[in-house]
Amino acid sequence: MTASLWRHADFMRLWAGQTVSELGSVVTRTAVPLVALLVLGAGPFEMALLVVSASLGVLLVGLFAGACVDRLRRRPLLIGADVIRAILLASIPLAYLAGALRIEQLCAVVFLEGCFGSLFDAAYPAYVPSLIGVDRVVEGNSKLATSSSLAEIGGPGLGGALVQLIGAPLAILADAVSFGVSAVSLGLIRSPEPAQPARTSPVPIRAEIAEGLALVRRHPILLPLTLRSVIAHVAGSFYGVLYTIYLIEDLHLSPLLLGVVVSAGGVGSLVGSFFAARVIGRFGFGPALIATATAASAIGVLTPLAGGPLVLATLMVFLPQLIGDGLQTIEGVAELSLIQAVIPNRILGRVNATLEVFSHGIAYPLGALLAAGVAGWVGVRGGIAIGWAGMAVSILLLVLSPLPRVHLPSDVPPVEGLRA
Repeated sequence: MTASLWRHADFMRLWAGQTVSELGSVVTRTAVPLVALLVLGAGPFEMALLVVSASLGVLLVGLFAGACVDRLRRRPLLIGADVIRAILLASIPLAYLAGALRIEQLCAVVFLEGCFGSLFDAAYPAYVPSLIGVDRVVEGNSKLATSSSLAEIGGPGLGGALVQLIGAPLAILADAVSFGVSAVSLGLIRSPEPAQPARTSPVPIRAEIAEGLALVRRHPILLPLTLRSVIAHVAGSFYGVLYTIYLIEDLHLSPLLLGVVVSAGGVGSLVGSFFAARVIGRFGFGPALIATATAASAIGVLTPLAGGPLVLATLMVFLPQLIGDGLQTIEGVAELSLIQAVIPNRILGRVNATLEVFSHGIAYPLGALLAAGVAGWVGVRGGIAIGWAGMAVSILLLVLSPLPRVHLPSDVPPVEGLRA
């Protein structure tokens, strides 16, 4: 075993590929809505349809994808998902150049990309421990979080520049290429992946899906983490729907200041990724998770309270982005690393998929619809306040769970009948 993941050649290949892929995905996140708006003349209904299409892919495929991940080797699934997503995204600029691009194709691509993204998102956290060992998942997840942070810092600017230079449809080629790079980096990994345990008898896939759901329901830390995630994603979607409107129309920030504020979140996440392992090692998994979530919520109250002179209002939304996102990155590393450490490898894919389905397949689109309705009733600032309150209240589920006493994975209470 190498002393550091910096000297783990296969992890470095994985990390490099994911860094490029994360950057490309942020470019697409910027470019796809612009394709709909500027090229296809989409209205509010078509824009909502794009959001629903992506979430529907997660909802319909997520649980099935998790079961597949626990039946098969994970690395070939990751490579396949990357290759297919590259082809799907490349179809958008090709159709545009042929003069055949329509909103129906854009929705179909977003839906299918969400389906294969669910497969990737279920397999990826399950594959990392088998590559680097459970004892190094905190370090590995911290480094991988750095990739996401760098993408959040540079991705929107790169996406905007590409859209300005070559147009939104062709800018999506950057993400298609990035998925190709990720697939190649995964293909270059030399460490053999252990085969999944041989099955003594055939088990229907629906029974395996049910096993994953049952484990989440009765696990002493998975259940509160899942319930908290559902509430937090419903509440967090209020920010996703209303945040830009709030900063531009209510606080009167310029587009430049909006970009500065949003980019501060990426900078904060980057710093948080550097300190995650140290904080978790110092305080333990559960206490670090709860403390960072609480601190992020405390500074987050500045956002719905923001107002006054432009400088003050900007500072009040800047600090929650800079500091809060850094704290949330530490929280996310602690949560993922703890799950990877305590859930047996044979069922880890289904657990990852279950969490993803509940948070992004159900909670987030539901929250987005609620946010639109609530904002019409209490206003945009009121909607932001409700979103903050929901995320703050959700922390109580963690405080009242066994997590405050979980300093190490071995502190997690055993689950009766759960085999390795």
